[in-house]
Amino acid sequence: MLPQYATRLVAAGAAAASLVGPVLSATCQSYTSYSQYRHEPYSTGAYALSYQRPEPACRTFNSTAVEDAILQIKNLTTDPDLFRLFENTYPNTLDASISWRGFAANNTEEELAFIITGDIDAMWIRDSANQVAPYRSVLKSKDDDIASIFRGALNLQGRYLIISPYCNAFLPPPEANLHVQPNGASYAVTPPYDHHVVFTCNFELDDFGAFLQLSHDYYTRTGDVDFFGKFQWIQAIQSILAASEALRKPTYGPDGAWIPPAYTFQSQTMTAFGTLGNNGMNYPVNYTGMVRSPFRPSDDAAIYDFQIPANMMLSRYLEATAQIMEKLPNAPQGLAGEMREMAAGIRDGIEQYGVVTAPNGQRIFAYEVDGFGGQNLMDDANIPSLLSAPSLGYLEANDTIYQNTRKFVLSRSNPWWCQGSVINAVGSPHIKPGAAWPMAAIMRAMTSDDDDEIINSIWEVLQSTDRFGLIHESVNSFDASQWTRSWFGWGNAVFGQMIMELAERKPELLKESFQPRHRGSL
Repeated sequence: MLPQYATRLVAAGAAAASLVGPVLSATCQSYTSYSQYRHEPYSTGAYALSYQRPEPACRTFNSTAVEDAILQIKNLTTDPDLFRLFENTYPNTLDASISWRGFAANNTEEELAFIITGDIDAMWIRDSANQVAPYRSVLKSKDDDIASIFRGALNLQGRYLIISPYCNAFLPPPEANLHVQPNGASYAVTPPYDHHVVFTCNFELDDFGAFLQLSHDYYTRTGDVDFFGKFQWIQAIQSILAASEALRKPTYGPDGAWIPPAYTFQSQTMTAFGTLGNNGMNYPVNYTGMVRSPFRPSDDAAIYDFQIPANMMLSRYLEATAQIMEKLPNAPQGLAGEMREMAAGIRDGIEQYGVVTAPNGQRIFAYEVDGFGGQNLMDDANIPSLLSAPSLGYLEANDTIYQNTRKFVLSRSNPWWCQGSVINAVGSPHIKPGAAWPMAAIMRAMTSDDDDEIINSIWEVLQSTDRFGLIHESVNSFDASQWTRSWFGWGNAVFGQMIMELAERKPELLKESFQPRHRGSL
């Protein structure tokens, strides 16, 4: 019997003439299993990090541009552990997560790419966008080998956003013939969805932002404006705008009458963050101009629905992608203007309701608000986060309110700040107190201009892998052997992105030693 991972791709190759990617050998091991063990040759540094790349024949996509980038970073780095972690993580999406590539059944020019989140056989809109985004560093033309992955991801994400805009994770398209089992969990969701299309239906606003950001990245790097007018991108934007407008509505109308929400969610769960209270409607909200996000980027239920980082992301990339829309001759008249108008309204709402006074008297961004005065002062490791605001392009890193917020987030004032001898980083209620997320330490480095802070953050990430050489979801801040998820595709992608960005803005830091005796001090 073939390993599950190989079975899926061999079946796709036999049944789908549209398959354009390599068919894996029957001897290829499931990467979910492969990533649970250390493999030689180990890196020659103190951390002896495992080599975690599959054999070339077992990789789900091979890109010359990405392989060239790996060699470029090898020549820039001196620390063997740092290079090994980059060597494993940067290509990880291509090595193991491109579950299927092909074309739409009704259009043989419409590329599709089904990208699994890692150890779960489903495609999250947000995760898949973040898993592909780091390759913008090597994307220079629509003819590059990696460009088809961007187009395939955007086309399939667009399809899903049209079919079920309130859902967040999806099963393979019929064209793939992958036969993945539907999610057996029971949810009561409004509006209803097709269980043979949708894997989970937690509405997370950052899905919209992630799709728009990936669209912006592809357009900015390639200038390929024609792509956006060919298939369903315009309809996907219309679906995003319609759903967002529905979720801007308050709980009560001008006359005080209750307004039924556009989206509700209830499930049987052992955790309060796995369902929405108030009969699936969550806490009431006032009108703010922002868009509700009943679930966070962590898939956890929000306390207050106006999640500030997700609204930052949506505003930023609605404005950015309006520039694409206005260049499309087949775009409906006024659609680019609608995008800009919503972006401006969201930004105004953030400034009016999302900036609050912290206990120390400083003005900071809240994580969540309800528009009635309710505010949740915290940050979560999952991106978009408050910490990530400059990386999103929403504001400059030297913005005063951001700097105040950053100090709050990276301190004991943030209830999800995890401090310890292994790693100091923001955690998440998705796991538990004391479980720091390396992804947050990576984002700390990505949003800092301080060399010592960047070096120390990277050093902590290196020692948090428990010698596996991959980015875990979370790690006990005092014990690197206690972690969750050996294969976390999103975290791997963000580390690769950080190194590629440092190669551009601070290449001298990649020459540093990150061995234990060279730990930086903050």
